[in-house]
Amino acid sequence: MAQDDLLTVAERLIDVGRGRPKQAYLRRAVSSVYYAVFHCLARCCADSLIGGKGAERNRDAWLHVYRSLEHGFPARQFKSNRFKTFPPAIQQFGRLFAELQLKRQGADYDPTKTFQTSQVRMDIDFTRKTLAAFRRVDQKDRRAFAAFVLLKLRD
Repeated sequence: MAQDDLLTVAERLIDVGRGRPKQAYLRRAVSSVYYAVFHCLARCCADSLIGGKGAERNRDAWLHVYRSLEHGFPARQFKSNRFKTFPPAIQQFGRLFAELQLKRQGADYDPTKTFQTSQVRMDIDFTRKTLAAFRRVDQKDRRAFAAFVLLKLRD
C-alpha cells in the first residue's frame, strides 16, 4: 500500500463538499494518516531485512516481515534510551508514529473525541515532510531501525 496514497485519501476526506467536513470524515482521515506512517515502517522493515523493489527476494518472506510489525511494540521502543541513538530523522519519525497512533486510537475508539480540519491538515503536511526525511536516511540506519522495532531483546 502506497503511503502517499493514504495521505491523499486523508486530504480528500477533509476536502469533501462545502463547509466543515463531518467528524466521520475527519476520523477516517486521522486513521489514514496513521496508517500511512505504519505502512511506511512495515515496508522499511521488509525491504531492509528481505530486500526492496528490484531485489531478488522471496515474496512470502517479504510479506512475513511486513506483516510482523506490531502496532504497540514500536511505540514502546521509542521511549527507550536506545532510540535516542538513531539519527534525528528516525527519531522524528518515531515520535510522529507514537503521536499519530494515539490520535488514531481516539478517532477509532472514542466517540466523544472531536477533530479539527486545520489540525488534521497540519498532521498530513507534517507527515509528508517526515516521511520524505525518513526515506533519505542511510540504509544502514533504516536497517538497524527495522531490527529495533521488530525484535525484542532478551533481559
